Amino acid sequence: MSSSTESPKITLYTSYACPWAHRSQIALRELALPFDTVIVDLSVPRTPEYLAINPRGLVPALSYNGIILTESAIVSQFLVDTHPSHLEKASTDEGGPLQRARINFFVDTFIGKLLGLYMATLKAEVGQEKEGAGRAIVDAVVKELEPLLGDAGPFFGGSDRLTLAEVQTASFVTRMLSFAEYEALLPKSLLTSLEAKAPNFWKWATAVVKEDSVNYKWDAKAVSERTIERTEKLRKEAAAAK
Repeated sequence: MSSSTESPKITLYTSYACPWAHRSQIALRELALPFDTVIVDLSVPRTPEYLAINPRGLVPALSYNGIILTESAIVSQFLVDTHPSHLEKASTDEGGPLQRARINFFVDTFIGKLLGLYMATLKAEVGQEKEGAGRAIVDAVVKELEPLLGDAGPFFGGSDRLTLAEVQTASFVTRMLSFAEYEALLPKSLLTSLEAKAPNFWKWATAVVKEDSVNYKWDAKAVSERTIERTEKLRKEAAAAK
């Protein structure tokens, strides 16, 4: 593998609409690694060419000096381990194992405790159902994430720069804060409730979404409108199946 001083040949197969693929973009940008981008159209069946790269047909896929890696969390961890940086200490560094354990726990908590509630809120009917689902998000943030961000500075673990914790979660944070501007997606009350009830999370989240590596190629309006179309389709399919 290349050392951090070399410039590996990197191609990222991605979709700018996909939050999972967004993770790899953030990692690459934060590490200042040059890379080529190939956009994969997720609205149509995958081409044989792409299935030869990733038989699962998912994004992202990363070609690193000709070696293919898939699954967003694995891709990001590989990049961080291969190119030492501010994002995460090596396991052999002083304090490295503990920092890595804390980051892993934070990411696992975010994905495991929050993501399902977020997806359920997107799919909920506008009105009381969506408001109730939004309150469940806030309750989960207050219980599960707020205590883990007490020392955010403004980023995880007291860092003044992004860490791997943000690389693995920022794409969802960005969507949560952006989608709350669209009634069809998330209730606007979500933002005011988070600010009032989860000040640690709010300070952290509002700092995360301002970072250039997070905003790279992020088009809130386009992604929001596309998500509205997709969730409306899912609602109709669910209603027809009843």
